[in-house]
Amino acid sequence: MSTEAVVLVGGQGMRLRPLTLSAPKPMLPTAGVPFLTHLLSRIRDAGIRHVVLGTSYKAEVFAEYFGDGSAFGLELEYVVEKEPLDTAGAIRNVSDRLRADDVLVFNGDILSGLDLRELLRTHREAEADVTLHLVRVEDPRQFGCVPTDADGRVTAFLEKTDDPPVDQINAGCYVFRRPVIDDIPAGRPVSVERETFPGLLASGARVQGHVDDSYWLDIGTPAAFVRGSADVALGRLRSAALPAPAGEAVLLDEVKVAADAVVRGGSTVGTRGHVGSGARIVGSTLFDGVRVEAGAVVEHSVIGAGAVIGEGAVVRGAIIGDGVTVGAGCELLDGVRVWPGVELPPGGVRFSAD
Repeated sequence: MSTEAVVLVGGQGMRLRPLTLSAPKPMLPTAGVPFLTHLLSRIRDAGIRHVVLGTSYKAEVFAEYFGDGSAFGLELEYVVEKEPLDTAGAIRNVSDRLRADDVLVFNGDILSGLDLRELLRTHREAEADVTLHLVRVEDPRQFGCVPTDADGRVTAFLEKTDDPPVDQINAGCYVFRRPVIDDIPAGRPVSVERETFPGLLASGARVQGHVDDSYWLDIGTPAAFVRGSADVALGRLRSAALPAPAGEAVLLDEVKVAADAVVRGGSTVGTRGHVGSGARIVGSTLFDGVRVEAGAVVEHSVIGAGAVIGEGAVVRGAIIGDGVTVGAGCELLDGVRVWPGVELPPGGVRFSAD
């Protein structure tokens, strides 16, 4: 049976602002390449060639970077969503571009080590109408739960509750038989969790669960994005798209790091980056053209393109937008976000009295 893929990348990435003011979330540099590149490499490595991207926010950015997909060993098509259609509505919106028997559908903001061939095997052996990738999480209270029976068949879709009956959650990856997609109502918002999947269960359709214990992370929050980029750089999640050998640091082209500086913890320093004498970069992602001056500390943070972190400044657990100047001796901690182009004077922001 033939298989193709749909990747939903239409969201605005509000939780990752200000980084997503200039680029959609799936295009943010993650361990040296746009996040979406890691997912597309997994799709290609599973033997799938035709991929449709369901876009909306800054849709042109995807086509400008990936083109027709040939440079990545893929055939890419793009469908722009003119108004929000929710997950199932977005899938239905690309249906006229589909031509395979089975369609793998991905949320475009999930890092995962799922074996896609095994997911497809589960789907076909169960002769399922839809198969869901399910993951077990330590605290399922913040998610909807998806219980399954002894044969792996999904029995319900449960909303968030303080006393969840199972630790299995929807992991944002599905296999649809093509006729199921064609039956989704067109031209209006449709939710897979609240409408499509419950409707399939009620009709007696076979909705299968594929429970998997591999790496899984939703990178929608700043802390998760920082962690995901570091995990890929360190090799905790293997990716064929990683532009350098996995290790403590991924240094892109024309990067200059002083001999006594420290760059570790899965940090990435983008093209033309500069890390000055005695500076320390730990578990952080620095976009292209970032300057970190002498003695500065950047830990578990994201630094936007062209930003400057001044001498002796401390940036820890922060999101710094493109083109920001953090003056010498500033101290930015614990969830601080600085919008693009802002200039903080030397010592202008501190979290301690010294």
